[in-house]
Amino acid sequence: MNNDPTVLIDVSEGIAQLTLNRPQAKNALNLQMREEMATAVAQVRDDTSVYAVVITGTGGAFCAGGDLAQMLDPTQQGMAWRERIRRLHRWFPELVNLEKPVIAAVDGPAYGAGMSLALAADFVLATPSAKFCAVFGRIGFVPDMGAMQLLPRIVGLQRAKDLVFTARSIGAEEAQSLGIVTRIVPADALLTEARAFAARFAQASTDAIGMAKSIMNQAFHLDAHAMAEFEAYAQTMARHTEYHQQAVQRAKNKQPQPFDWDKS
Repeated sequence: MNNDPTVLIDVSEGIAQLTLNRPQAKNALNLQMREEMATAVAQVRDDTSVYAVVITGTGGAFCAGGDLAQMLDPTQQGMAWRERIRRLHRWFPELVNLEKPVIAAVDGPAYGAGMSLALAADFVLATPSAKFCAVFGRIGFVPDMGAMQLLPRIVGLQRAKDLVFTARSIGAEEAQSLGIVTRIVPADALLTEARAFAARFAQASTDAIGMAKSIMNQAFHLDAHAMAEFEAYAQTMARHTEYHQQAVQRAKNKQPQPFDWDKS
């Protein structure tokens, strides 16, 4: 394994920034990066000082997908290849369900697994040069790393089939119209904007956001009764948090609440 880290982790002022760091390969996801992403996701999950996460890439690229050279490795055959894919699903669901807001800051290509990584975020900020592509079909693959679940949820089934079957690339504006991109920002302001966006959650209830995210992520495969039960349990837990108790006191005293997105 290369001694140089392929995922840079910086935690400051409550924001964890994960930077994909293989610029020579447009941050293609090799086995080392997968392992380091698993470690990084677990670290930010367990760090109670972190209230939001930003994922980005170096060198004018987000992530060009899987590392083709390693895909051609002749030792990765049969059950070994199956295990390679299964290992993705030991950390990627942790990222999708991370009970903190996750912002993807995308510049350049977000292809294949890179697109899946962007889809895992709760918000995507993209530069005008960002490109998204479910590129798998170009090499006779099916989408992996959660794309076949996440993409239809975000853009709808028919549009997801369009992107998967054609394996065509889309720019930031089309991605925004499809609901993949939250906001388009200038390239030279991408990280500043992403961190500022993340910072707006500094005064929010991480407990409430985490429970809401966890429950809403189940909305497409649970019935209304199950969702209502989850809602009841979560609201009961939220009611007993210190954050809520303080918010009630502020309301009684006619004091402003610290978390007000419209005013931040």
